Amino acid sequence: MLRWRGLADDAPDWNRTVVTIGVFDGVHRGHRALIDAAVREAAALLPVPHPSGTGAPPVVVVTFDPHPAAVLQPEAAPDRLTTLDHRAVLLEALAADGLTVDGLCTLPFTLELARLSPEEFVRTVLVEHLRAAAVVVGDNFRFGHRAEGDVARLRTLGAELGFEVRAVGLLTDADGPVSSSRIRADVTEGEVERAAAALGRPHRVEGVVVRGDQRGRELGFPTANLSSPSFTSVPADGVYAGWLVRNPAQHAGDREIPLPAAISIGTNPTFAGERARRVEAYILDFDEDIYDENVAVDFAARLRPTVAFSSVDALITQMNADVSRVRELLLGG
Repeated sequence: MLRWRGLADDAPDWNRTVVTIGVFDGVHRGHRALIDAAVREAAALLPVPHPSGTGAPPVVVVTFDPHPAAVLQPEAAPDRLTTLDHRAVLLEALAADGLTVDGLCTLPFTLELARLSPEEFVRTVLVEHLRAAAVVVGDNFRFGHRAEGDVARLRTLGAELGFEVRAVGLLTDADGPVSSSRIRADVTEGEVERAAAALGRPHRVEGVVVRGDQRGRELGFPTANLSSPSFTSVPADGVYAGWLVRNPAQHAGDREIPLPAAISIGTNPTFAGERARRVEAYILDFDEDIYDENVAVDFAARLRPTVAFSSVDALITQMNADVSRVRELLLGG
């Protein structure tokens, strides 16, 4: 999958493309349904020169960075389910399921971009830059200045400018429409298993391992402390079973190293004066120095909420029980 940022000169010189547009934060099951529709749309169009040699027009995903709300309503900007790099890897990995995305165009979301009228956005991005033969969007898609454009407007512009439009309904499950906002709410509540069901994989938090106060080592449970980017969607305070991943993939197919871990999120209320909220992972059966490494944490299940213990000994007893539970859940005993 080719990746480029902005309306750059180094974008691939493709004749016609099938484009799908959105933030795609999380690349969840609903996003995959949209990409599936784009791949089917490409297969149904007349063949054009194509990098894979199949004859179908290339499929291009258009995403935005930062999230539009971070520019238009910074006080209401949502936390991110995925970093931009992880989003790209997840899109690229869809090829293993037959959903090949040929290009990822990341548009820097700026006030200038936000001020483009629906017509200007379509002409500049979809027609002049991407040469769209078809555009596939969710049926609630809005675009242009003050979100004045909708699917009906897009269809009108497509008829004028020579591209087809397909609108796709939201994917739903037993909990309702599958959306990034719903998944963020699940993560915020610590419902990581429910979030994973909608994502189609465990929720991931990425960061750099930094030095903490060494309290875990003093208790016999040395932890990797993650420093994550701002606006990362971090689960509710509590203790979780999951995996610390060394060498998070930069491209689909890269070998990741998942290590079973007991993960603590919170402020260590047993110890007076601690206020900083932390993500800490105790890796089972592991004793290597990973300071300054880029890692990720994948959440499998929530074990319990964070609580204050009456003594350090009581805390250590519970930590031993937590590790045993993690071993049972992830390793079968």
